[in-house]
Amino acid sequence: MKNIRALLVLAVAWTLFTAATCGGGSSPSSSSSSNNKSNLSVPHAVIITADPGPSTANPYLNGAFVSVTICVPGSTLQCTTVPDVLLDTGSSGLRVLSSALGGLPLTNMTTPAGATLANCVQYVDLTYNWGAVARADVKLAGEVASSIPIQIIADPGSTFPAAPSGCTNGGTPTNTVDTLSANGILGVSSYIYDCGTACAPGTTSNGGVYFGCPDTSCQVTTVSLTSQIQNPVALFASDNNGISITLPALPDAGLPSTTGTLTFGIGTQPDNGLGRAVVQTEDSSGNFTTVFDGASYSSSFIDSGSNALFFLDSTTTHLPGCKASDGFYCPSTTQFLSATNTGANNQSNPVSFVVANADNLPLPNWVFSDVAGASSTGPSQSGLPSLYFDWGLPFFFSRTVYVAIEGRSTSGGTGPYWAY
Repeated sequence: MKNIRALLVLAVAWTLFTAATCGGGSSPSSSSSSNNKSNLSVPHAVIITADPGPSTANPYLNGAFVSVTICVPGSTLQCTTVPDVLLDTGSSGLRVLSSALGGLPLTNMTTPAGATLANCVQYVDLTYNWGAVARADVKLAGEVASSIPIQIIADPGSTFPAAPSGCTNGGTPTNTVDTLSANGILGVSSYIYDCGTACAPGTTSNGGVYFGCPDTSCQVTTVSLTSQIQNPVALFASDNNGISITLPALPDAGLPSTTGTLTFGIGTQPDNGLGRAVVQTEDSSGNFTTVFDGASYSSSFIDSGSNALFFLDSTTTHLPGCKASDGFYCPSTTQFLSATNTGANNQSNPVSFVVANADNLPLPNWVFSDVAGASSTGPSQSGLPSLYFDWGLPFFFSRTVYVAIEGRSTSGGTGPYWAY
């Protein structure tokens, strides 16, 4: 989620929505190959399900979920398969609710001083995930990442120490299925580590990402790269240079649910090549530039964990904010728009997209390709374009999107890059 938590306010306002049809449309597909499979008997692909997720109290609008099998390291018997794990190209590493593990006896990792190692992830909507770091075998289809660090998100009944102020920062924990709206997060970004050298020994501060907890108190600590939470795909024995996500086109009114494919590896198998997809490399911050409506968004990214397209409209004339669905756009008529993405390699690719009235999304559908909202500076500050254009899940419908991992060789060059 690029540390930008998928906004769930639309679900809160859902009872205010009418049953009127949006009148929107699905985004036209760009030139790319399609690797969606009629069956997933291959060992390097799993099914993606886009639906409301596991919470009935706080359903997830435009959530893409996979199932992940988690085992005690080295064991084939002490395992549990966790469904409804949010697929997120904007973060790195597996994070799972302790309540979803069914008592699986994973052992918490410790610092060199013997304190329990803990991890914190903060999001711009002032929510956060907090919990212990433990090693586990992570299995997806026939791929296995052996004995890797994952975060166990503590539930309210956990005996694990409470999050320190350096983690909470006045925010709200998302440590239950109803507050997270998922059983966990599978981070499959283009980066291997969730923090990297910024948290490694020799740094003076890690920004409140890793903590040592010798007792009920926790203090910020540095962590070696091998002990940091990592993208599981990067640790597979093969097909470990990236992923691709394929989701189908949607009808104008959306669907209650749909399915797609998460495929591991880029150019490592006969069915996971780039085809005609355009490679756009990332800058040193992991971003590219989007030009939309005369404004340049220099810190843009593609994020399957965001449930809409988030950007700041340079005027509020054709994209006014919603009355019921706070933070989203509600144009009076469906808008058919376009933008251009340009990577650090100067490769450009135009994108057509659609924005419908979020207050009028038709029930009982939960999956839409035409939902958009304001980025963090807010729609009222239209004279100050935000720095980013967040191409959330609606971008993924009707195309195949590739994410290449940093430093890994692929058929399209060395990562990190996106391609579609």
